[in-house]
Amino acid sequence: MEEQKYTAADFKSDQYVRWCPGCGDHAILAVLHKAMAEIGVPPYMTAVISGIGCSSRLPYYMNTYGFHTIHGRGGAVATGFKVANPAMTVWQVAGDGDGLAIGGNHFIHEVRRNVDLNLLLLNNKIYGLTKGQYSPTSDRGFVSKSSPYGTTEDPFIPAELVFGARGTFFARSIDVELKVSQEVMVAAARHKGTSVVELLQNCVIFNNGIHNFITDKENRADRTIHLVHGEKMLFGKNMEKGIVQDGFGLKAVELGKDGYTIDDVLVHDAHCKTNFLHQQLAMMDGHNLPLAIGVIRDVESLSYEAEVDKQAKEVQEHKGFKCLRDMILAGQTWQVK
Repeated sequence: MEEQKYTAADFKSDQYVRWCPGCGDHAILAVLHKAMAEIGVPPYMTAVISGIGCSSRLPYYMNTYGFHTIHGRGGAVATGFKVANPAMTVWQVAGDGDGLAIGGNHFIHEVRRNVDLNLLLLNNKIYGLTKGQYSPTSDRGFVSKSSPYGTTEDPFIPAELVFGARGTFFARSIDVELKVSQEVMVAAARHKGTSVVELLQNCVIFNNGIHNFITDKENRADRTIHLVHGEKMLFGKNMEKGIVQDGFGLKAVELGKDGYTIDDVLVHDAHCKTNFLHQQLAMMDGHNLPLAIGVIRDVESLSYEAEVDKQAKEVQEHKGFKCLRDMILAGQTWQVK
């Protein structure tokens, strides 16, 4: 049987896209349509689940199964959906507020469990839908409607949470980096386990230009580095700079200066089981070291829904259960009269 080929149009719904003109969500949506076409999973075998927020409107714009859930609970619903329907491909979409504030507990536990789903975390460092309050990823000192004199706390760094929860996949891209965004979405879908993709996104209304330091065309090549497994960690307009080991840390150098050559530049290994170097790479912020985009970590591990399914079949075979009622009545029971 000839394999079905899909196009981006196959994954687009007929709904009018209700985001502000210029919002970074438009680019992310367009890339997701293209990524799904490249992945090749049929729309009827795909589900997109979200919580509450601007980004959480995305399921309406997908010609797939979709579920617009409640604030912060997208991860819980996505986990339940995947366990009940392990053959389905599940995408979860969350904003930095929805995913890391009220949904923070669900976020770390779905990562810890390694549920086989793809989590797109759209990070614009602001609550956009509720009109401009600071979020868990807003920088210290950030002035907003809910912090008129500046925040007095440090932000979450999503990568740190992923690594702290022993995550097996972490990637990052920017709304203006369309090719990289598609690359990491496809890689996320092909990974068996929880794939977290942080997408730095601009809110033109309440936080316009928050990522300009790294996204402007003049400086982007010097302030970002596209990591590719098996390739040298090079960056700069002419790929004249590289990342080298500096004791237990990392350092950016210019090739040909201070004795540094291409041989000194590190080769990216996204599949290394130990996450020490992955975490260092993910914590680079574009200032002393370039911000890392691309697939940073991608390692194999057991997935939650597969282990649940395996256990259920083993117990059913050993105990002879034919249905849930058989299992419930197999233990100590009593009647209430």
